[in-house]
Amino acid sequence: MLRRPRLDRSQLESAIHLLREAHRVVVLTGAGISTPSGIPDFRSPGTGLWSHWDPLEIASIWGFREKPQRFYEWIRPLAQKIVQARPNPAHLALVELERLGKLHLLITQNIDALHQKAGSRRVVELHGHLRTVQCLRCRFQDAMDGYLPAFLERGELPVCQRCGSILKPDVVLFGEPLPEEEILMAQEEALRCDLMLVVGSSLEVMPAADLPALAVRRGARLIIVNLGPTPYDHLADVVLHADVAEAMPRIVQGLRG
Repeated sequence: MLRRPRLDRSQLESAIHLLREAHRVVVLTGAGISTPSGIPDFRSPGTGLWSHWDPLEIASIWGFREKPQRFYEWIRPLAQKIVQARPNPAHLALVELERLGKLHLLITQNIDALHQKAGSRRVVELHGHLRTVQCLRCRFQDAMDGYLPAFLERGELPVCQRCGSILKPDVVLFGEPLPEEEILMAQEEALRCDLMLVVGSSLEVMPAADLPALAVRRGARLIIVNLGPTPYDHLADVVLHADVAEAMPRIVQGLRG
């Protein structure tokens, strides 16, 4: 079993100090904040979602158009985990950060809605969500709730009530643009914040991964809390390679103290 890295006390204290001094904090979260809730990430060797599937074949818009049944075969176990998942201490710590008046905006790359379940209010979902589905042929849109039980329990695919095509969940697949309003808001807030806090993101998927660099170029401080290294660690004022479910509550506890 892999040993989790121990929290670096000096880095922890530095993160608390920077957050205490900041006036406009923007948070960016990735798959690593949800792994303690039982949702697998994408790139961990052996356990990541891409360990056994080709993402461009399964989770791309052209792959969906060609074989939507294959996409739903892949996402069904993930959707079952998402429905059953509950927010972990890292999600709850960000809710507390918002309650303390420190979190201006929470930007997430996740589609699991665990931030909203935890109680976060200002959430921008860059990669979409599973709350709605739409038809790529006639643009009919509907709530996912009416299709979800049959899909999760029996694998029945959501079918368009107008034209009979298989509906696509409103998640961003490879080859699709990010939702315009959400990415513009994220970029604007990255330019306006004085501190960006990255939690549980490997910072490898563009354009979300460029948000920390955008913030730093405009003079913001940068804190990265992630189990493994990221390509942007060299830009950060503080890097905590730690379990986010342990590190984030400690940071917020230090702020309260």
